[in-house]
Amino acid sequence: MALWSGRFTEGADAFTQRFGASLPVDKALYAQDIAGSKAHARMLAAQGVIAQEDADAIAAGLDGIKADIEAGRFAFDVNDEDIHMAVERALIERVGDAGARLHTGRSRNDQVATDTRLFAKQRCSDLMRANLALRRALMMQAEAHFDVILPGCTHLQHAQPVLLSHHLLAYTWMLARDFERLVAARRAADASPLGAAALAGTTYPLDRQMTAADLGFSRVIPNSLDAVSDRDFLLDLSYACSVSCMHLSRLCEEIVLWSSSEFGFIELSDSFSTGSSIMPQKKNPDFAELIRGKTGRVVGDLVALLVTCKALPLAYNKDLQEDKEGAIDAARTLEDCLVCTAGMVETMRVVPEAMRAQAKKGYLAATDVADYLAKKGLPFRRAHEVVGHLVLVCEQRGCGLGDLSLADFKAECELFEADITGALDLESIVAARTTEGGTGHAAVRVQLAQAKEVFAADEASV
Repeated sequence: MALWSGRFTEGADAFTQRFGASLPVDKALYAQDIAGSKAHARMLAAQGVIAQEDADAIAAGLDGIKADIEAGRFAFDVNDEDIHMAVERALIERVGDAGARLHTGRSRNDQVATDTRLFAKQRCSDLMRANLALRRALMMQAEAHFDVILPGCTHLQHAQPVLLSHHLLAYTWMLARDFERLVAARRAADASPLGAAALAGTTYPLDRQMTAADLGFSRVIPNSLDAVSDRDFLLDLSYACSVSCMHLSRLCEEIVLWSSSEFGFIELSDSFSTGSSIMPQKKNPDFAELIRGKTGRVVGDLVALLVTCKALPLAYNKDLQEDKEGAIDAARTLEDCLVCTAGMVETMRVVPEAMRAQAKKGYLAATDVADYLAKKGLPFRRAHEVVGHLVLVCEQRGCGLGDLSLADFKAECELFEADITGALDLESIVAARTTEGGTGHAAVRVQLAQAKEVFAADEASV
């Protein structure tokens, strides 16, 4: 029998009962629901609304229900619309009238909002830990292959040589921003709606500050209408998951490219590769591809929630039953993707010689040759034109800039001298980028130290 059956003369139709049920999704919040109910019961007893023995019976009953759910012994009833009704039904069956007093001064509206906020806070913390694990793997590879040079690209075309460590650290900074978004989402969820009741508060002398502190919330939501209808915190979580998945997709795209025969920059561990059912030679980066594909799913979860919340009048509306499935899915998917990516990065084998061979192609020294002329007084735009013509000469001859003679250089500009060969050395080109945030060895060492410092602070905050 439904908890509101006193108002109705007919039972729910079987289809509409199934259609309106959220139990398949929100039973994932059983622990949060039980924690919220225990805190509410303790507060009711402290305020003299219910007897202490009732509060004790409620707590014991809820502990038993939680143990049964976790052991797989709990029997959900066909009439259980959601986890809240399932737990309350079982509680009343176990402890009688004491269980029936639990809902005093509370609505499912503030109850579900409380459960969801507790769940969001926990998932943010879980994701922050997974984020740190991937950043640790990236920094480990950056340190292990600090001096390795590869071609840096724009438009996926060879541009300038960079250190592999510099390239990998770029992803740690993306992930550091993802961490900040998760911190913000956790902070947004860290406010208690419990005690707002259905929408207008209640006539019972509830102590909302007590339940907020009991449940680990930092504050109470000051407006009861907003308390039961706000889902911005879930949007923040879903957005954080979407951006993080987008970053993982970018990294995994490079893993797919780098592990291909055309690049050969890395070799993935067998544990993070698959084969072909017909081609015995294949070693496919399936998991990197799958992470890339799952990004669309997580972005879809965000869009679905945005559309669900669009145009909802105050306060609670049944539409908000659709708030949890996407957020739960987005958090679970991101966590799996972070774990998988960390495993790939940690176990991949870097092939420095392949990276260096490609760094020698594509006239990566061209900018440095132009800078050489500019430092000798030639306007940079003119220097750019001179070097562009030198590249054209190389293309016509089928050679590289390093294959040109001093006479070839002087034929284009008299400012060239014998020391031009120093501008064509890969190590010198890279090392010369000493500006803050650049790819020079000294600059990357500073950057790595900064990344470790931020990592340590983030790790301490989880």
